[in-house]
Amino acid sequence: MSMEFANFPYLSAILLSCVVGLLVILFIPAERKMLIKWVSLVSSGIAMVLSIYLFFAYDKAQGGLQFVEKVLWVESMGIYYFNAADGFNLPMLMLTGIVLFTGVLTMWELETRVKEFFAFTFLLVAGVFGVFMSMDLFFIFVWYDVSLFPMYPLIAIWGSTRKEYGAMKLTLYLLAGSALILPGILYLFVKSGLNTFDVVALMQPGVFTPFQQKFAFILLYLGFGILAGVWPFHTWSPVGHVAAPTAVSMIHAGVLMKLGAFGVLRVAIFLCPEGWQYWAQLMAVLATCGIVYGAFVGLAQTDLKYVIGYSSVSHMGIVGLGLATVTVDGLNGAVFQMFAHGVMTALLFSAVGYIYDKTHTKMIPELGGMSKIMPVASGYFILAALAGIGVPCLASFWAELLVFIAAFKTYPVRGALAICALVVGALFMLRVVQRTFYGEKNEKFEHLPDVTFGSGIPRMILVAVIVFFGLFPSVMLDVIQVASVPFINGLP
Repeated sequence: MSMEFANFPYLSAILLSCVVGLLVILFIPAERKMLIKWVSLVSSGIAMVLSIYLFFAYDKAQGGLQFVEKVLWVESMGIYYFNAADGFNLPMLMLTGIVLFTGVLTMWELETRVKEFFAFTFLLVAGVFGVFMSMDLFFIFVWYDVSLFPMYPLIAIWGSTRKEYGAMKLTLYLLAGSALILPGILYLFVKSGLNTFDVVALMQPGVFTPFQQKFAFILLYLGFGILAGVWPFHTWSPVGHVAAPTAVSMIHAGVLMKLGAFGVLRVAIFLCPEGWQYWAQLMAVLATCGIVYGAFVGLAQTDLKYVIGYSSVSHMGIVGLGLATVTVDGLNGAVFQMFAHGVMTALLFSAVGYIYDKTHTKMIPELGGMSKIMPVASGYFILAALAGIGVPCLASFWAELLVFIAAFKTYPVRGALAICALVVGALFMLRVVQRTFYGEKNEKFEHLPDVTFGSGIPRMILVAVIVFFGLFPSVMLDVIQVASVPFINGLP
């Protein structure tokens, strides 16, 4: 690479594509709906292309932090505008780019308050990108809060099914998480004595005593864990999923829940490795509870979005279990699962959104025989459901395999429980597929149109990603491995 390209601020460019998109949308008159949609599409397209380029341009032989941008922001407090990419956040940046772009395309037919919808969406995603790329605790916290606030109006205005309740519950829970994260970050800042929020500086061995690490870790784990849907703090999540409009459900389940899990990894685990090892048993118990609980409660649901909401709680439990193993395989599997689950749930919500827009119901008993009426829309849902139950040759299979291998070695009983729960999860997904898409068809839906080629583009992109990483898992694992191996080997 030539020097000027090596010095090109790719990460800031991704952020700016969202921020500039937001500013341009704010200046366009509200009645110019098509123009707003095209601006949104171009901005999200730039962010997606850049994030995919970074993933493949990362030099695996060199490893470590690359594409670094570091500018002193507030000297007296040691705050840096510090962005960098490594094997842990590259998959998350690419996931966010893909889900944002497909989410914008999925909402192409939106007609109510288009300007505000896309403005709030870009504000939210700017915060998400910021958290994933930032290596400064101050900025991680600021971006984290930026990503939470737009969820309230997005659900309360454009949502359905008890939307005010869902929006308020989600906001209160996530702000409660913030209230634990801030003291955790400030505690580390003060106790380090280094007068810096720089994650790399604070990661050095010997900066924090074992007690400080144990105390800060539990604060940060619970704070970020609420957003990751850690049991028993997950109850906001299915309610929020069901109330949100399609693209917001895609971003919420596909990306926002990963923000919590990534926060646990980047902040809690990186800065408090001894705290991580100390609390790993508790993490494993909570993760296993989440996997089992999500599967069994999902079994009883009659609303398609609730089914996906509870399956998300169960799948995020797999991420938690991977992180709790304190092994290379567990970390690899957890990060891969964040990516695979993000793409899969985005496809599930995208497919359900299409069916709901046409039939105006998401109740399983009212549907039935949809594969005869909408074979293409049904096909997208069925493929995502198969990915969700871990069918080989689809992305989630490899992630779950790695986590369960690591869990069996580390916590045999919890690993076995989690796998049994996964069988139940497969059962409830297949039951949903059978009752919604096969059997007697509902006569009143006979005349409804199927997905056209144009409206199928976002779903095709998501299908392609699921299949590509299912057939070539090493493309993802080789990148994650570059970060996980040296990190685990360097543990005290």
